[in-house]
Amino acid sequence: MSAVLELVDVSVVRGGPNNRLIDGITWTVNEGERWAVLGPNGAGKSTLMSVCAARLHPTTGMVDILDEILGAVDVFELRPRIGLTSGAISQQIPRSETVRDVVVTAAYGVTGRWREGYDQMDHERASELLGQWGVEHLADRTFGSLSDGERKRVLTARALMTDPELMILDEPGAGMDIAGREDLVSRLTDLARDPQAPTTILVTHHIEELPEGLTHMLLLNHGRIVAKGPIDEVLTSENLSTAYEMPLELTKIGGRYTAFAAHS
Repeated sequence: MSAVLELVDVSVVRGGPNNRLIDGITWTVNEGERWAVLGPNGAGKSTLMSVCAARLHPTTGMVDILDEILGAVDVFELRPRIGLTSGAISQQIPRSETVRDVVVTAAYGVTGRWREGYDQMDHERASELLGQWGVEHLADRTFGSLSDGERKRVLTARALMTDPELMILDEPGAGMDIAGREDLVSRLTDLARDPQAPTTILVTHHIEELPEGLTHMLLLNHGRIVAKGPIDEVLTSENLSTAYEMPLELTKIGGRYTAFAAHS
């Protein structure tokens, strides 16, 4: 099984040697795996994903993404091979951009249509993806007019536009109500179960957002790994309690997880 992503002793330091956003991360993601990255606010999840998406260079350590070493590759050639949804990407997209153009511009790896040209296949692919994520009826709306949930689904369609080899979904359910979250989880379950889908990393700090079909989990806290490996081995009450620094009890019903404070 070939590695899609490999990090060796990776740290990101900001504002002094003691301020480590991530600290000594060693982690391998293999082709076809479906990972969840879970941890509390401030655990370093988004920083780690910025490194994995070739958006941030580490202070120390080695990062191999799709057989390219970060620091020795043109990241503008590497990034189109990585599908990414994140709050930062959302902020970069002009609010006046149409939903259709938000998706189709991923073919050039740009946010905001300018003078680049697209062929009929690009537009057909964009329409297909908008349909898959239930937002095709919004194609002519502006991105700024959408709800948070609608934007997240549009960004997921955009992330799949280039048939990426690695898919990173950074908190795709953030800001959604229950109905929006459940619709998203259902669609993410379909994605995770699709053998043709890219290797996927899903980031969240809400265990209820984990779809079925995940194979592995990475638990983070204070920028360090608490546990990593097959999801059934890592996702335990003990590991959750360590990551969230409080006694938690994990339950699983019908393939979905929830956790609550343990009472003595």
